[in-house]
Amino acid sequence: MYFAAMIAGQPTIINLSKQHSILNEWMYEIRSVDIQTDRMRFRRNLERIAEIAAFEISKHLPYVKKTCITPLGRATCHVLEQQPVVATILRAGLPMHQGLLNYFDKADNAFISAYRKHHEDGSFHINLEYLSCPPLEGRYLIICDPMLATGASLVKSIELLLECGQPAQIHVVAAIACTVGIDHLRRHIPQAYVWAGDIDEELTAKGYIVPGLGDAGDLAFGSKQQQ
Repeated sequence: MYFAAMIAGQPTIINLSKQHSILNEWMYEIRSVDIQTDRMRFRRNLERIAEIAAFEISKHLPYVKKTCITPLGRATCHVLEQQPVVATILRAGLPMHQGLLNYFDKADNAFISAYRKHHEDGSFHINLEYLSCPPLEGRYLIICDPMLATGASLVKSIELLLECGQPAQIHVVAAIACTVGIDHLRRHIPQAYVWAGDIDEELTAKGYIVPGLGDAGDLAFGSKQQQ
């Protein structure tokens, strides 16, 4: 269903696992309890998944012709019309942010601190405490977060980013997305494209994706004191 959703003739929700590629090997490794505890490997796999997404996104950005001088003459090439802005939600998004930068190495960058503030009744709200962002008016914004679960933190983060200007396009990159979070995102940020390593259907009462992979931030960087 999501792979077929369209805006201007292009899919807006792209499940990268539907394509037969090496990405599926990395998805297996970040999900597997026997492999994911290797933190360096886990971070590197998130980075590589983001690299695949960066390459796919690059096909949908505008290019201009540019002539360069080679040792033997002149060559006309196509280069990006403008560099994108690569944004991440701290801390879990850092490996994927690096993966995007490996391809968009001249990009401007934005960083957001967003986390779930839990209450005694088991509910939570999203705390936003930090934003560093260049002007976004007319830019191509790419924001990454490994897990698109409820979609609450992502929507609030994008809404905060939009205070810096209206981008020409918004691309969301996630290792795993849940249909619940995708629906929430589409209701609030309908213009966004979503590039997911895979899409799962179930969400627990505490907002974890099933089967998912667990807590991406803890797997990448170690456990934390729960707020």
